[in-house]
Amino acid sequence: MSVPLKILVPVKRVIDYAIKPRVNSTRTAIETSNVKHSMNPFDELSIEAAVRMREASTPGPKKSSLPSPTVADILALSAGPAKCVDVLRTAMAMGADRAIHVEIDPHAGGGEGGAEGEQGELEPLGVAKLLAQVVRAEGRNMVILGKQSIDDDSNQTGQMLAGLLGWGQATQAAEIHFEEDGAGSWKVRVAKEVDGGTETVRAPLPVVVTTDLRLNEPRYASLPNIMKAKKKTLQKKALADYGVDGGRRLRVVKVEEPPPRKGGGKVEDVDGMIAKLKELGAI
Repeated sequence: MSVPLKILVPVKRVIDYAIKPRVNSTRTAIETSNVKHSMNPFDELSIEAAVRMREASTPGPKKSSLPSPTVADILALSAGPAKCVDVLRTAMAMGADRAIHVEIDPHAGGGEGGAEGEQGELEPLGVAKLLAQVVRAEGRNMVILGKQSIDDDSNQTGQMLAGLLGWGQATQAAEIHFEEDGAGSWKVRVAKEVDGGTETVRAPLPVVVTTDLRLNEPRYASLPNIMKAKKKTLQKKALADYGVDGGRRLRVVKVEEPPPRKGGGKVEDVDGMIAKLKELGAI
């Protein structure tokens, strides 16, 4: 008998993608005060992927004709300040069953940007260690997370988590499918875009999958689902509950905006372009 999926989906509260980031006055981090925040776009893809997996295995109009394991539980998790509850409620409104908020005081370090101090925003390794403990405590057999967050663009947590757990990993997923091996076990088949084509990776459960932008189009949380999400379970935890040290190993020395781009020039014809390229030393 196949084991149902118990999925963990980490979500991060970041500055909204439509907002232009500004460096703070001390040039140690990005200004986060009085700035609109929302769920990391890559994490929205992860929630959507998990919900679609459940819909694909549930009788109804959205049941897939392709083989798919039963999804027993979708758990959303976020680590950060109290306002992370907002993105967790959004995740539950999109379809997550319950959520865990690991609260971290943003003022324990250098604020939400985590530029200075002993603690603040977790670094990728700290996040991976936290997720590994949650996986063990909650009995998860699949983790789906965004390949990166749009604030630090580290693209490290999923790979570190797979290493800590000793699980297989499939990164930058553009497609996710399941295959049954005939003995009641499932394998994940993930396609991802690479230079020059598409690469397909197969891995048995348990597995860590990171999502890329072409995977799906996340649904909007409807008003009825937003109201239902308020009644779903949201647990409050601390790093100490999982035995994780939130201390920082890296220190941001300085943050600067990129220099303004110089305007381009126009040439009248091909000869003019060649002359300009020679002038610039390009040819």
